[in-house]
Amino acid sequence: MSVLALALSFLLQAQPAAEPTPEAAPPAAEAPAADGPVEEPWPKGVPHDDYQLVAWCYGVLRGYLDLHDQVMPEVTRIETTFRPPGRKLSDDLKVYAEMQKEGNKQIKQFQAALTAAEKASLKPINTLGAAAVRQGRGVWDGGPTITSARLAQEWMSWALPARCETTAKALEERATLMGASFRVNSDQAAPAPATTDPSKLLTEPPADAPKAEPSDKPNA
Repeated sequence: MSVLALALSFLLQAQPAAEPTPEAAPPAAEAPAADGPVEEPWPKGVPHDDYQLVAWCYGVLRGYLDLHDQVMPEVTRIETTFRPPGRKLSDDLKVYAEMQKEGNKQIKQFQAALTAAEKASLKPINTLGAAAVRQGRGVWDGGPTITSARLAQEWMSWALPARCETTAKALEERATLMGASFRVNSDQAAPAPATTDPSKLLTEPPADAPKAEPSDKPNA
């Protein structure tokens, strides 16, 4: 081996081995896309069956509307005492009248949905509706310890759950389109007339219901 070749051999042995090229880092995982619109929350303690939910909505809204004349004197006192700057009392009080008007429209929507479901169902279901109406109406039964001011504050801040209107619309459409093949979510219906006026469910309990005991509890 020549001197030049020997020197070149030593030079190559002294060079460090080439490091492997690092692989490209994988791209960051993308957040999964939403599967659809956010589902409306369920009101606490309500039935998850569409028909019974609409009946509950009817009851709680009916209770709200029926309290109007009782609570408005206290509502007016509260609105007069605690006035935000730059707003007229008459404008704020007008809001409650508009809410009554809107509520009465919603009541008709709920009643139409309940009637359509009862007509389309193969088995009587309105005893379930009656119980759900009373459950909704009972939301406003605060008992003897609730003050008029507290009741008025609750009434002023209350809003109908958004799920009520969307469920009523879907229920009526499904019952109308499916006709005799329509099914409610529950199979626990007891014998009852084919249709019911929900407005009567607040005052006319089922025939087999126990008689209410006398109570000092005021009707909210």
